[in-house]
Amino acid sequence: MANKPEFIYFDLGNVLLHFSRERQFRQMAQVLGITAKEIAQLVEKHDLLHLCETGKMTPPEAHELLCEEASSRCDFHSLFVASSDIFEINLPMLPLITQLRRHGYRMGILSNTSANHWNFCLEHFSILQDYFQETILSYEVGAMKPEKEIYAVAIEAAGVPAEKIFYADDLQPNVDGALSCNMDAVLYTETPPLVNCMRQRGVQFAL
Repeated sequence: MANKPEFIYFDLGNVLLHFSRERQFRQMAQVLGITAKEIAQLVEKHDLLHLCETGKMTPPEAHELLCEEASSRCDFHSLFVASSDIFEINLPMLPLITQLRRHGYRMGILSNTSANHWNFCLEHFSILQDYFQETILSYEVGAMKPEKEIYAVAIEAAGVPAEKIFYADDLQPNVDGALSCNMDAVLYTETPPLVNCMRQRGVQFAL
């Protein structure tokens, strides 16, 4: 039986919020005047996801590079919205995190994300500010899950032993990375199985 958690982390993408990479590339392509396939090729060619999500490339630098490659003169804000307006609330998670908050559980977000995406989500989804005490973001840490460095930062921020931290992520390698750092981690597929996992650990809420 796993420990009853004293701190709970959730992944952002496809746990708290759903997102569409296909929509992102399609919208960016429209702004830049090229095809979605060409956007995907540019992102892969320059390793943009990794660079932006580790903070090694700033949003203005990414904008400049893409405009140069696409021979485009689009403004920063238009591309920012096109690349970031790809999220929607994972509605079944709302009752769960609301109940956890009401019962006094300390919660945080542990996510691989870029500055653009986080700033957009922070502006459009108030739960991210209202419900979570800690936000551990790859672009701020300079390391991405499943690298040990980001989990170490998350554990320190939680202020409790790793064994007392519960974490849910939609990608198995990220779950494995957390487990290797002695956190209690599970794979998120849907909310009901997650609720069952938490109840098995003695987490109390009314759902």
